[in-house]
This record gives sequence, C-alpha cells and structure tokens, in this order.
Amino acid sequence: MAIETSNKQTREPRIRLGMVGGGAGAFIGAVHRIAARIDDHYDLIAGALSASPEKAIASGRDLGLDPSRTYSSYREMAIREARRRDGIEAVSIVTPNHLHFDAAREFLKRGIHVICDKPLTSNLADAKRLKKAAGQSGALFILTHNYTGYPMVRQAREMVANGDLGKVRVVQVEYAQDWLTEAVEQTGAKGAVWRTDPIQSGAGGSTGDIGTHAYNLAEFVTGLNVRSLAADLDCFVEGRKLDDNAHVMLRYDGGAKGMLWCSQVAPGHENGLSIRVYGSKGGLEWSQTDPNYLWFTPFGEPKRLITRSGAGSGPASARVSRVPSGHPEGYLEAFATIYTEAARAINAAKQGVSVEKAVIYPTVDDGVKGVAFVQACVTSSKKNGAWVSM
Repeated sequence: MAIETSNKQTREPRIRLGMVGGGAGAFIGAVHRIAARIDDHYDLIAGALSASPEKAIASGRDLGLDPSRTYSSYREMAIREARRRDGIEAVSIVTPNHLHFDAAREFLKRGIHVICDKPLTSNLADAKRLKKAAGQSGALFILTHNYTGYPMVRQAREMVANGDLGKVRVVQVEYAQDWLTEAVEQTGAKGAVWRTDPIQSGAGGSTGDIGTHAYNLAEFVTGLNVRSLAADLDCFVEGRKLDDNAHVMLRYDGGAKGMLWCSQVAPGHENGLSIRVYGSKGGLEWSQTDPNYLWFTPFGEPKRLITRSGAGSGPASARVSRVPSGHPEGYLEAFATIYTEAARAINAAKQGVSVEKAVIYPTVDDGVKGVAFVQACVTSSKKNGAWVSM
C-alpha cells in the first residue's frame, strides 16, 4: 500500500481506457464503467467485452465504442492497441478469475497499466507469476478491493496507524450474503455458475469471492499481516463444488488474534461486510451497510460516532469524500476512489513522480496475499482445521 497525500491536483487529460469482459448483462463490468466515470478521469475507447464475438460487437455498439476498436479477443486488443499512437493507456479486467492471469499478462508485457478485479487469479502459482510479470513490465497494477475506498475505512486505518486504539489485540471481520442459499447455479444464472465452478473460480468459493475482501479489509485497516490461520469450510448446498461458508481463525504478526466469517448462505444478509478492531486503548466498528459512520470507543469512555466529513474525521477521510457531510456516499463512490487513485498513479508515472508518495490503492502484492489466503483456508480445512502458515 502506498502513502496518502493531499487531494490537491491539476486537471490531467482523460486516460484512454480499455475493458476486457464486462459485456451486456455483466454486473461488475457496469460497476467498473460507472466508477471510472464518476471523477471524470477516463475515456472508455476500446474493449474485448465477451468471449462471444457477436456479444462483444453488440456490447461495444451499446457502449458507443468505435467498431474498429471492439475486439474478439483480449490478445488481439492488446497487440493492436499497443501499436496505435492513440492506443489505450490502461485496461480494466473484469472477467471470471481464471482469465485474469492471461489477460493481464498480455497488457503488462506491452506496458499498458492494468486495473484488475479481485481475486488476483484462480491459483497461487499464477498469482506469483503475475506479480513477476507486473514487476518486469514497468506498468502499474491496481487491484479493485473497492471497500478500501470508503472514506470511513480510510479514517479507521488512519486512527489505528496514529495509535488511537493502542496496541491492536483483536480483529473481527465478516462478510455475509444470502444469494447462494439455494442452488442458484443450477438455474443457469451466469454470476452463480462461474463463481461455483472450480475451473473458473479457483479453489475457493465464498472464500475467494468475498472472503478475500474481508481478509484484505482487515489487513488494510490494521496494518497487520496474518502469520497463520485455521479454517473450517463448508458446502452447505447439496451438489455445490466450492465452499459457501467459512469460519477462519487468524494469528497476526505482533500477537493480535482475529476471526473471519464469510458466508453466501446467510439469509437476511444482502451484503453484510463489517469489521471491529479492539486495542489496548479502545475499539472501532464499521459496517458497509451504513458506511458513512464509524464508531470509536476509547476505553472507559462513552462510544463516539465519527461521520464522514463531519465531527472527528480527519484528512484521510476528507481526501476521498466528494459531497458535504449529511449526504451519503456508498458502494459506487468507494469503487470510484480506487479508479481515481489509479488515475493519480498513472498520471504521476507519466511525469516520472514516485507513485508511492501520491496515492494509496491495493496492489498486485495484495492480490498474491489474497490468493494465498484462499489456498491456506482450503489446505487447513482439508486437515480438519489445522493451523497453516501464510
């Protein structure tokens, strides 16, 4: 993770953006496009939007792309765009997990910056290879762990770093959904089909899809690294091949202990991501369902409510807030924060400025750690919840 600085910046030309995946009917592709436009730093000008040539062409037409820049494959897109003087400068990769490695590598080796959906890849070997490719390319690699973009998550991170909680002792993080409570994949629903398929998703189901978000959020807020974990994974829905529920105990560097629960079979939870951090001097609580509020409790004192851009919030929150206090910012704006941080990094790279002093965003290293988390969970669960080193 890089270091945050002032929000002051000059108007730069829009970054020429391409997209791999995200064609008609793809939820996450639309989210990425909205996020890229919120702060007006990008122009989407090219795409390989579907594995189906017909769907790719139709999707490009719906998005107003030049037909000559709507491609039938991401490799063709990478080759042809790299040859153009007005070719794309960055690409968003929003495909199922098993395609991330090959697609990202094609663009990285041609010096095109990559903004990739999580998890990084479907297996740890590819994740490590992609990290090497990113290091060799000189291009930037941004991973869209979008929940790190919420202003109050940034506030929480700043407070932990400033020592407001004292020494961190306990971390509790959970991400609960209910949309896979039944065998939705058997109805042919595309999002459910690939997420429950080991070939496309990888070894983890709920652990890969939402557990990686919870894992990343805990490390982002606390600044601590998991040393080892013990996991109990379940496939509660009959016939499902990947986990739909996981309970994970965590041991962090420095002695802190954690608990992570991720589930996609928890009725009543639409998108229940939350985190609680307790230290020797106080505790913090944040929930994605009410993201503009952060609760802080100094030990022995009343609980305090910190609001986005309001009383008690600091520069880390203000830097990524867009509207005055009292007006809510949510999921799309948090996603946009990652895209804006990426734009700042790309523009800084053009000017030869160190991006580590300009922005903060999840990197390929965070991606490798996320895939390693999934693999460790699967390994531990197969060993009846044995402790596994990270």
